Amino acid sequence: MMGMVRPQIGQAVIVDVPATTANLGPGFDCLGAALNLSNRFELRRIDGTHERFDLIVEGTEGAYLRGGPDNLVYRSAQRVWKEAGLEPVALEARVRLAVPPARGLGSSATAIIAGLIGANALVGEPLRKEKLLELAIDIEGHPDNVVPSMLGGLCMTAKAASHRWRVVRCDWDTDVTAVVAIPAIRLATTEARRAIPKLIPIADVVVNLGALTLLLQGLRTGNGDLIADGLHDRLHEPYRWKLIQGGLKVQEAARNSGAWGCVISGAGPSLLALCSVDRAETVSRAMVKAWETAGVASRAPVLSLQTSGSYWQPVTLK
Repeated sequence: MMGMVRPQIGQAVIVDVPATTANLGPGFDCLGAALNLSNRFELRRIDGTHERFDLIVEGTEGAYLRGGPDNLVYRSAQRVWKEAGLEPVALEARVRLAVPPARGLGSSATAIIAGLIGANALVGEPLRKEKLLELAIDIEGHPDNVVPSMLGGLCMTAKAASHRWRVVRCDWDTDVTAVVAIPAIRLATTEARRAIPKLIPIADVVVNLGALTLLLQGLRTGNGDLIADGLHDRLHEPYRWKLIQGGLKVQEAARNSGAWGCVISGAGPSLLALCSVDRAETVSRAMVKAWETAGVASRAPVLSLQTSGSYWQPVTLK
């Protein structure tokens, strides 16, 4: 641990944070994977009171995102300084968004992680990674996006009997590729959460437990048959498909073009298909075409697992 420092005005750090896909079917609120698509945040100390937070978003995707003290990046930064016993400072965040907001790709998780890592780096890194991870889960409310977003890879996170969060990094065979179809429609996580009933039949829970075991084994070994049987969910997907215009048609198109399966990414509306490397481009085209038929524009990048997680670097003062 370096000594704590008060950042000078103009001092800045850059934080790169990967997008994540959560749930992967049966792993509701526990399982998430980092993808090689990332948001870049440049956090700079500026002049002004501690309530000042300026946000500059490059690109049109996040035009509706706002600065101010309620912004997630800034709220996360404040948590770091509070934990470290430091006075808060005014910040500016310049964001290059590759992960579009409200699409089920962990956009809010990237904001939280960037705020935590960036604020910690600006003051000499007084807090350890484990502490930052704990704060991230607390701010987000569930671990499935923030954990892989910070650590990279495929992560299973669970609250143990000891009441602490346990993170297990799971293996992902190199022949397993993700195709993420991202539509030009947004879906708020709050709305997607409201669609799920409070009580789930026990038979559905049993199906999920079995599916999750098959899925993790399939991802570890690259066995497509196990992945296909593992990509089934009865906890959240049955209630959420109706919120995604044309979603089931896209799922069907992905399967018909050789994907092992297709699930809702996070809370949606993006959809995640898993397939072998050689089928990926075909699956991508089929998903985009199916959504087009349903009157929705989309893009479907072929993505691999991002294993290094988030990292920061200093910006040299001019």
